[in-house]
Amino acid sequence: MSSQVSQRLKPEEEELLRKREELAAIRATLAERELELVDLRSQLAAFEGRYLRQVGTVYAELDEWKARISELRAKLDPSAAASARAEEAREQARQTYQEAHSKASETRDFTRSPELKSLFREVAKRIHPDLSKDSRDLERRTRFMAEANRAYEAGDSAALQRILDEYRDGADAVEGEGIGAELIRIIRQISLARDRVAAIERELDTLRQSQIARLKKQAEEREQEGRDLLAELETAVREQIELARKEHEVLAKQEGKPA
Repeated sequence: MSSQVSQRLKPEEEELLRKREELAAIRATLAERELELVDLRSQLAAFEGRYLRQVGTVYAELDEWKARISELRAKLDPSAAASARAEEAREQARQTYQEAHSKASETRDFTRSPELKSLFREVAKRIHPDLSKDSRDLERRTRFMAEANRAYEAGDSAALQRILDEYRDGADAVEGEGIGAELIRIIRQISLARDRVAAIERELDTLRQSQIARLKKQAEEREQEGRDLLAELETAVREQIELARKEHEVLAKQEGKPA
């Protein structure tokens, strides 16, 4: 049957059919890569939040003690160099505290259901900005895709469905400009989608090589050994805090003040 239909098609119609099939395939690939990217970002953000809450806060406490020690040393032995070190230590303590209590520290783990992932794929396939037909369509798709990313990261399947319903995608409609015009649009969409897939692959590689990703991988390897990397880091930092407290106590006595 398909061969009979193919025989009745004109060459340009056959090419359009092939390009539509190619576009459908790249749409599926693009949606899968977008899902992979948003998942990795969410996983890393959740791990970073856990790290900041468990380890970052004790690092902030350690840096606070280091700053106090530097400030006491500057009082005991006044010099430009000592004052500079005290200022640097205080600034480091301030930065560490801000990082440990930043908005990133509030990010929590949660499992995204297969249904949520499937819905996100469908949204990405239908409304991805790289499948736009013109500047107006691009602006609209970009807005909807940003909303979809936020909804997925929040685990809000109702919002994703709402976005899909509201968009009422018309990207596949023929707009009466002829086969040639539609063929050009589809070829452009394919090219943009391929470029976006390549860009996502590069971003995924960059994220996987990031410091937080490497730390997450180490934590997962330790977990397989029955160990808790973040707990071990926390313990090590608390031991440093205890040493810093003792050092501060000694310096405070030298200054003639209570610790």
